[in-house]
Amino acid sequence: MSGGDTQAAITRPRMAAAHGPVAPSSPEQVTLLPVQRSFFLPPFSGATPSISLAESVLKVWHGAYNSGLLPQLMAQHSLAMAQNGAVPSEATKRDQNLKRGNWGNQIEFVLTSVGYAVGLGNVWRFPYLCYRNGGGAFMFPYFIMLIFCGIPLFFMELSFGQFASQGCLGVWRISPMFKGVGYGMMVVSTYIGIYYNVVICIAFYYFFSSMTHVLPWAYCNNPWNTHDCAGVLDASNLTNGSRPAALPSNLSHLLNHSLQRTSPSEEYWRLYVLKLSDDIGNFGEVRLPLLGCLGVSWLVVFLCLIRGVKSSGKVVYFTATFPYVVLTILFVRGVTLEGAFDGIMYYLTPQWDKILEAKVWGDAASQIFYSLGCAWGGLITMASYNKFHNNCYRDSVIISITNCATSVYAGFVIFSILGFMANHLGVDVSRVADHGPGLAFVAYPEALTLLPISPLWSLLFFFMLILLGLGTQFCLLETLVTAIVDEVGNEWILQKKTYVTLAVAVAGFLLGIPLTSQAGIYWLLLMDNYAASFSLVVISCIMCVAIMYIYGHRNYFQDIQMMLGFPPPLFFQICWRFVSPAIIFFILVFTVIQYQPITYNHYQYPGWAVAIGFLMALSSVLCIPLYAMFRLCRTDGDTLLQRLKNATKPSRDWGPALLEHRTGRYAPTIAPSPEDGFEVQPLHPDKAQIPIVGSNASSRLQDSRI
Repeated sequence: MSGGDTQAAITRPRMAAAHGPVAPSSPEQVTLLPVQRSFFLPPFSGATPSISLAESVLKVWHGAYNSGLLPQLMAQHSLAMAQNGAVPSEATKRDQNLKRGNWGNQIEFVLTSVGYAVGLGNVWRFPYLCYRNGGGAFMFPYFIMLIFCGIPLFFMELSFGQFASQGCLGVWRISPMFKGVGYGMMVVSTYIGIYYNVVICIAFYYFFSSMTHVLPWAYCNNPWNTHDCAGVLDASNLTNGSRPAALPSNLSHLLNHSLQRTSPSEEYWRLYVLKLSDDIGNFGEVRLPLLGCLGVSWLVVFLCLIRGVKSSGKVVYFTATFPYVVLTILFVRGVTLEGAFDGIMYYLTPQWDKILEAKVWGDAASQIFYSLGCAWGGLITMASYNKFHNNCYRDSVIISITNCATSVYAGFVIFSILGFMANHLGVDVSRVADHGPGLAFVAYPEALTLLPISPLWSLLFFFMLILLGLGTQFCLLETLVTAIVDEVGNEWILQKKTYVTLAVAVAGFLLGIPLTSQAGIYWLLLMDNYAASFSLVVISCIMCVAIMYIYGHRNYFQDIQMMLGFPPPLFFQICWRFVSPAIIFFILVFTVIQYQPITYNHYQYPGWAVAIGFLMALSSVLCIPLYAMFRLCRTDGDTLLQRLKNATKPSRDWGPALLEHRTGRYAPTIAPSPEDGFEVQPLHPDKAQIPIVGSNASSRLQDSRI
């Protein structure tokens, strides 16, 4: 390099700590990491104005070497490369976030997301909604809502988390005033995580109870049974274990149409497992067997998440795939039974006149919205561990379709067995069909007692429920842990993430203890109906508005193009801006119009319990305006309008997490400040002015000195 070339400077650029080391912006610029605030390079004693620039640089490096700075800089550079996932002997690795962690491979992310989306609702809610809303005709509005609402919202949340590599709180650097949306997601995930693990613990209890040669809910000769109990099996079959012939029509009528008769599975559930109290306020005693199973549930969840996504990513190879093996086994067994075809036809036969009913479309939209797990924060969290250039568009389509296909497939499994049971009793399928806990712990277990080797089928069924629940519970817990760790963000909490996971798991266990009492099922259903109902719809709607209209749809489309290499398809652009928010608003209106006070069987919840339910629902929604007001008070500005503008514009650290991905308008600003401890001196103070491109794409002039 000759003296007539562009002036070279040895600078130490200003960097945000989270961005890591900055590479030189040109061949003439060398990056020096911060060493000491008071360090100055030795002066050029005896240098004349005619000295060449190359000689000056050589003298600088010679002085740095003699002073011991150069070896220190080389060591720091090697460390910086290692932190970015590279070693000194190889090229710097790209798309790795070793500080925060990534999925081991993309299959782990897809399986985890499938396990998160495919949960208990796919088995115990969708088949019931399908036959209640017109059978096969329900599939039409269901898949319409999947295309125009489900997949677009799924893609939005995945791309949102993946671009920023942050959990449900950190992503709101995009518009800090809306960070309350992230807190609302955390509240919802907390509620769901508490009661969801109680459902898993009940499945554990039934799983352990099935380890016997005769299922305890098969007959009415147990100490907890009442005189009203009438089973589908004869007492004489207790010794030989054979399946009886079809019951006489008069006994069948007596069993299914008399209000004074109950099944042994219902009495086992109500009088033995739950020991159900008469009121939601009468907690009674804690059911110790359920409490023990709850401890087992939380222990399993903690052990699977003990190393974060590194450990859970390996567990999902089993938890996300084996339920499909069990479903297939139960399906093959079910379709070979007498009466199975009648049950499947009852499930699929279309009633086209019901398509014109608004309730059918509302149920379809609600089921799509809730089954995909939108607005829970889990999708954002799981995607935040993706590599920056992962094709989340492809993943969102695959996972969404897999989720809905699983729901349809589960309907065949459920109704083939229920059709067999209805045929055995000589009644209509509608008499034995149920949903929710009634299907999982009463109707289906009773149907399994009619099969040969019934304990085997019961073990498989409840093991499937456990795995389906765990797949969702993993993501709920990881959502809370990731939000806490990202919010604190220092090295200490990153190293202690296992203890954060343990603390959240212990808190979840303690908060779940009241749900194992004799009134626990009342509270479980109350949380299920209110904690994750219309609040999710409000959160999702505000998220769409904040991203598309506050941050700006053009900015977000450019972000996706930077990340994926192509902008979102036109269909998704239209859905995100217009169609999906309209459908979400429709779901909200439908939820309000169709609202009915909660009941459990014939029990009517008291007014104070319903009020608590509404408070749980509002607790997540109120996070949004409360945090917005807090942010406005803390934001600089002379007027309210100026504060509002400052609070809604992206923060300086919004954008890709790794420095190598921060290009274009996200290029780091190289502007030293006193608090950074940088020492920058120009070779020729009157000439050296280096233009620096900031994150807002504006050029700045920075003086440099040696």
